[in-house]
Amino acid sequence: MQLQEILYSQGFGTRRVCCGLIQQGHVAVGNPAQLCTDATADFEPEGLEFTIQGKAWQYHEHAYLMLHKPTGHECSQKPGAWPSIYTLLPAPLRSRPSGAASGVQAVGRLDQDTTGMLLLSDDGKFIHRLSSPRHHVPKVYLATCKHPVTQQMVDKLLAGVVLEDDPKPVKASACRALDEHTLELTLTEGKYHQVKRMVAAVSNRVEALHRSRIGAIDLPADLAPGEWRWLTRAEVDGLLGR
Repeated sequence: MQLQEILYSQGFGTRRVCCGLIQQGHVAVGNPAQLCTDATADFEPEGLEFTIQGKAWQYHEHAYLMLHKPTGHECSQKPGAWPSIYTLLPAPLRSRPSGAASGVQAVGRLDQDTTGMLLLSDDGKFIHRLSSPRHHVPKVYLATCKHPVTQQMVDKLLAGVVLEDDPKPVKASACRALDEHTLELTLTEGKYHQVKRMVAAVSNRVEALHRSRIGAIDLPADLAPGEWRWLTRAEVDGLLGR
């Protein structure tokens, strides 16, 4: 693949911009990095390492990311009162050409006051696989509740509760009290404000909400709020059930 096409595919600007960056001496390729000023030079893209304007990057055909969403951020490209989660990512990830869309997209959403694991990708099939309730991908939430958690509340959440404007009962696939005020719930579908509405249906209230796991992947303890990282190939394969 031509070097200018590689940079374009990674979100570093239009083909004209990428060509200019290369010709102006801002791109070095390989490890150790060697300057390349030929925009049409061919490279094997898979695993290719390069630096652009001094910043290291590696080629990825698709982007698969994990973000530790902090509180006070919206999962929207056009946020209202709060900053967007997308501002936490490097510009190339927000600009990657990706079909009709541009850049990576969140796999589902978390409320602005909810923290924890958020996955993002520019792979539409990956997003659909993890978002569709047909695939029953488990998501684990920690809910800090206003009132003490009782066994009766846990039993009701496991048996199923009826939410407003939704006559079909919704139940947690797993639920337990971690302490007097903390519930751990596992859900396999993602309705609007689902955890908060389920807890309200058993006469309690969510004061804080955190997503700790998606599928078999736990949010790493060393990934601080606002930080992100690439998913490993094993993690992607595990999420896709390969």
